Amino acid sequence: MIEEEKSLNFIEEIIEEDLRNGKNDGRVLTRFPPEPNGYLHIGHAKSICLNFALAQKYNGKTNLRFDDTNPVTEDVEYVDSIKKDIQWLGFQWAEELYTSDYFDTLYAYAVDLIKKDLAYVDDSTAEEIAAAKGTPTSPGVPTAYRSRSIEENLRLFEEMRDGKYKDGEKVLRAKIDLASSNMHMRDPIIYRIKHALHHRTGDKWCIYPMYDFAHGQSDSIEKITHSVCTLEFIPHRPLYDWLIDRLEIFPSKQYEFARLNLNYTVMSKRKLLQLVNEKFVESWDDPRMPTISGLRRRGYTPASIRNFCERIGIQKRENMIDVSLLEFCIREDLNKSAWRRMAVLDPIKLVITNYPEGQVEELEGENNPEVEGGEGSRAIPFSKELWIERDDFMEDAPKKFFRLGPGLSVRLKHGYIVTCTGFNKNEQGEITEVFCEYVPNSKSGEDTSGMKVKGTIHWVSVAHAKEAEVRLYDRLFQDENPAAAEDFKASINPNSLQIIEKAYIEPDLASASLGKGYQFIRLGYFTLDNKNTTADKLVFNRTVTLKDSWAKEVKK
Repeated sequence: MIEEEKSLNFIEEIIEEDLRNGKNDGRVLTRFPPEPNGYLHIGHAKSICLNFALAQKYNGKTNLRFDDTNPVTEDVEYVDSIKKDIQWLGFQWAEELYTSDYFDTLYAYAVDLIKKDLAYVDDSTAEEIAAAKGTPTSPGVPTAYRSRSIEENLRLFEEMRDGKYKDGEKVLRAKIDLASSNMHMRDPIIYRIKHALHHRTGDKWCIYPMYDFAHGQSDSIEKITHSVCTLEFIPHRPLYDWLIDRLEIFPSKQYEFARLNLNYTVMSKRKLLQLVNEKFVESWDDPRMPTISGLRRRGYTPASIRNFCERIGIQKRENMIDVSLLEFCIREDLNKSAWRRMAVLDPIKLVITNYPEGQVEELEGENNPEVEGGEGSRAIPFSKELWIERDDFMEDAPKKFFRLGPGLSVRLKHGYIVTCTGFNKNEQGEITEVFCEYVPNSKSGEDTSGMKVKGTIHWVSVAHAKEAEVRLYDRLFQDENPAAAEDFKASINPNSLQIIEKAYIEPDLASASLGKGYQFIRLGYFTLDNKNTTADKLVFNRTVTLKDSWAKEVKK
């Protein structure tokens, strides 16, 4: 079968045109430039996959460059987490770089602009600068400091670097066009004073370049050929080009694509930090968070995230992606890779009255029926007393209830057909025990009983069951677009986490592996929690349900 050739996205079209024209000597060098002020989220994954995939496709390279120009918000913890996330997604950068590597060069570039009378030191307050910039419909006006001489600006900028002034006392601004229709071109600030220790340069600097100044120049220093940004940077591109042109340095080019917007999710790092700091979630890697580390802890696989990013594609216009597509991608991946196991989360006891006392059988269960050969099998102990799910029994079962109730028959997964003969209740009227009789010649794979049953339920042998804590995670927000709400925290889903302190699991799960996906039969996909699991206590996180239960709720 001939595979249909995939059409190029618009950035690939640009790169192929550049390669045909011999631009950049046939090189393709991209970069992923995160700020180390938080953990990466699923939106960053889209950018990571794009930048690294472009380089791989065109025999190029991708640099990892940390945009560390704000020492107040940055931390080594974030640097380490970012590197771990990128490698976990399956990518490796060509060079690990930092904007702080270029602070001396960037300072020299700023001096060059001053010497060309294209930058000046302004003593105005932030409020005064904002007011003087005008509005989108009215031009800005020069502050009293725009006409300073080159010599005075050089001296003041040097004094700023030497620590003579306090935070906010002076800034360096580019001298461009106060009447520009683009507000970013109305003499933007390119350096500000911040007396703060930097995680890499310590106290060497007390002035730091603004992102718009550092970004393009860092691209140029590295000779980045295709600087891929999200759409909100379109108004910044004229400044990117202006600075490179006036400094007469390597002409890196910026291209913009639509960022990832996911419903039932917030992507703002500021809002995610609020959730962490205000204890709405446990941490940045809480499995309800859209962070890559949170998704990893929840049981998402690198392949599922890469597949999701490929499916949504690269667009020029903003759109909202349904989170159910992300959930579909992990279901699709885990269906092929997750081993099937049995676990009972809300147990009641089932007693098989005609099964020999003390007898234990070993039944065989395949690990993955979706794979040819089943990836082997495991032995499952079967005995007289079993745990089953409470909702697999109904005292007054409706007509189409194909599980257990008085007189009803079901098959026990991998085992026998049983028929309910009775039950016990406690004083509160709750079912405590269900009694059944089994059909000896109805064993799975060896059934000669001729009986037909419509239902199959899972179970765990009481005598052999292991205990585990199970955490059922659901979407963190109830509103489809929480980011648009006046208070996004008001739509937090109170049922986003349900903890089952004592679930019963089949004994084979006692040796479950960290990072491995398991399908708890009929219940969902689960993985060991990589933070709270210990040698003495197993903690399983639900990655995703077997079906999209939210779609049903929305239809209601």
